[in-house]
Amino acid sequence: MTLYMWIALGGALGSVARFGAAEAVTRGVAGAFPWGTLVVNVVGSFVIGFFATLTAPGGRWPVGSEGRHFFMTGVLGGFTTFSSFSLQTLGLMQKGEWLRAGGNVAGSVGLCLVAVWLGHVVATAMGTARGA
Repeated sequence: MTLYMWIALGGALGSVARFGAAEAVTRGVAGAFPWGTLVVNVVGSFVIGFFATLTAPGGRWPVGSEGRHFFMTGVLGGFTTFSSFSLQTLGLMQKGEWLRAGGNVAGSVGLCLVAVWLGHVVATAMGTARGA
């Protein structure tokens, strides 16, 4: 039961962080494209790739299973917004904004895959072994 409570707490923290980050990006960029959601998903993908690599068994940062679940499932699960991404993409499609909808899909999927890979690469370059 304790693990579920940690994940729930992480999810609450991640959701609040997502709202703040997406709002900040949206205020800074005008237009109909959902930049806030895209930026949050890319950042979240980078962070999960980075964190997962460094905290893997034998990794540089020894974090137990509960800590990994708190951060990756809870915080990052609450922070990333693929449900919002899907709804916003549908909205663009319903408005006939096919180019923007396609750009959102390609940008979100492509950039998030690149970001999770970069997070892994950066963490690996730091040396994943403890004390490296």
